[in-house]
Amino acid sequence: MAYRVLLVEDDNQIREVIEDYFSDKSDGTISIVTAQDGDSGLELIKNQEFDLIMLDIMLPGIDGFSLCREIRKSSIVPVLFLTARAREEDILYGYELGCDDYIVKPFSPAELYAKVNAQLKRSKGMVITREIVCGDIRMNLITLQVTACGEAVELAPKEFSLLKYLLEHKNWVIDRDTLLNKIWGYDYFGSDRVVDNHIKKLRKALGNSGSQIKTVITKGYKLTE
Repeated sequence: MAYRVLLVEDDNQIREVIEDYFSDKSDGTISIVTAQDGDSGLELIKNQEFDLIMLDIMLPGIDGFSLCREIRKSSIVPVLFLTARAREEDILYGYELGCDDYIVKPFSPAELYAKVNAQLKRSKGMVITREIVCGDIRMNLITLQVTACGEAVELAPKEFSLLKYLLEHKNWVIDRDTLLNKIWGYDYFGSDRVVDNHIKKLRKALGNSGSQIKTVITKGYKLTE
């Protein structure tokens, strides 16, 4: 089986080493498409299909973190970060954005090849979930459309992100601090009342299905069937 892998990397030497190694090692079964800046990488991501994407973080134009965020809005394709940024907070942030692996430079081509192969084999055997469902609420992960009781629901970005997180953790009790960190980010210093306000808006937008979002006193919220 042939795979198409996108490499977004501004270092010419690294791009060439990876291209040559993967071509020789895979006997041509892994085809590397390259981009040397974030903007051209984003264009390729929007217009072509890839089996895996490797991203540098510090790129000209759009950075790798922003690219990963864009990818995760509509795709579950495996994403690997290749970066010199080895701080723990950067690594944790990469995983929070949805990356599948975080590889710190310098690395050996053999190690990278092994990790890419493992991700490709894992994703090949996956059943791709294109829709998350809980009771009468459905979210299509490709079109990003939300329906409740069969009717389309228009959501503001924060309400959409809240619903997506609750759907991904249905029947879990999620505390306000977790929702603040996941939706607003670790650098948000406002009151956790903002969560309550947006949950109220989300319930209203969902109509009768809004009752599926339960308030757990002194704890947080839970999305139920």
